[in-house]
Amino acid sequence: MGIPAVPIVISEFYKQETEKARQMGMPGLRISWVLGPVWAKTREQLRRDVINGISPISKKNVMQEIVEHLTKPLTDAEKKTGEIIQTKGQPTFTDTQENLQKMFLDNRWTDFLPIVLPTEARVNEMLKGTSHAPDEQVGKMSPTNTGNYFEYWTFTVKDVAVTAVMAGCKPEYLPILLAVGSTNKEAISVSDNSFVAAMIINGPIRDEIGINYGVGAMGPYAHANTTIGRAWSLMAINLGNCGKAGTTYMGVVGNPMNLINIVFGENERESPWTPLSVRKGFKPNENIVSIFEGWGVLSAKNWRANNWQKVMDYPQIIKDIFATQAPSLFGATAILSPPIARFVKDAGYDTIDKFKEFLNKAPEGQKPYFMNPNAMEILVTGGLNNNYYSIGGLQYLRGIQIDQWR
Repeated sequence: MGIPAVPIVISEFYKQETEKARQMGMPGLRISWVLGPVWAKTREQLRRDVINGISPISKKNVMQEIVEHLTKPLTDAEKKTGEIIQTKGQPTFTDTQENLQKMFLDNRWTDFLPIVLPTEARVNEMLKGTSHAPDEQVGKMSPTNTGNYFEYWTFTVKDVAVTAVMAGCKPEYLPILLAVGSTNKEAISVSDNSFVAAMIINGPIRDEIGINYGVGAMGPYAHANTTIGRAWSLMAINLGNCGKAGTTYMGVVGNPMNLINIVFGENERESPWTPLSVRKGFKPNENIVSIFEGWGVLSAKNWRANNWQKVMDYPQIIKDIFATQAPSLFGATAILSPPIARFVKDAGYDTIDKFKEFLNKAPEGQKPYFMNPNAMEILVTGGLNNNYYSIGGLQYLRGIQIDQWR
């Protein structure tokens, strides 16, 4: 349009925005960088740090640099164009195990832990876990899950198998990863909120492959839970361009759950209620993996509402905690041990729908805590040895049939 303009961006996004400018063919794009974050500051702080501040990148006065960007002619270097062309690179590599581990690490193809090297023999063995063709496209993924700012990367059955090998999975785990991959849901979001992803597994497959839904269900205490969760993150990194700190990952403080995510089976046998998958419309005994996303969960003991005493009113405690989550982006999910679930049922809530109705009822004259009742969820997992549970901002996204990927 012929009107000079200059973007003003906080300096923490320097790597991300300069890389994006190169991808768009504008490596010389002029950007003014300011000290972030900008919101929540007083007028005096904004004037000191931004308007009259010094750019953390150029070390110039911010306003002076903005004027220069708008008025000075472009240099020859700034006029240059050229896009970053992204390719999958070589299909195979040959070297010593030590050098190959280093290559994967240096290229950020890992989660910084040692991997199982994806040799041709190992990948072919992994592919025995599915009847689908290796070159069949499974899905597409991007750090924003939109394909807008960061383009989608597509991936095949073989690509998922390679990642499953790297994470240490067994072939019988592959259908779960293919099912999850078909949703296009990344395990590691670009957001600076340090989001968490979760998958909950229902059906006989839990026992067939050793998914933990007993003691330590949410922790790294079963091979299946741990390696499936790790593979999901490696899929995000290698098949979706996610998780590169400073560019495709901007979590301010980060989240340790991103390593293996939250992966567990529902304890259907010990739960007093209908399984999650059946409540979502699937048939009993179908093998289903359900996807959640949110802030994560926290031991309920750490919530002020959970005041331990001789007789516990667990339904009211959970309601009080949910009320604190109501305004949040991801609603609320309670992950109850079977003993807690039984306490809730004994209090008169023989179905989860009835319990949700209680949880969502606000004081007279006020709107329900959750305008969308689907923003609340109750899951049952873990052991029977004590009355513990976790609650946090997690929201159900969708469920997927696993057997279609066998």
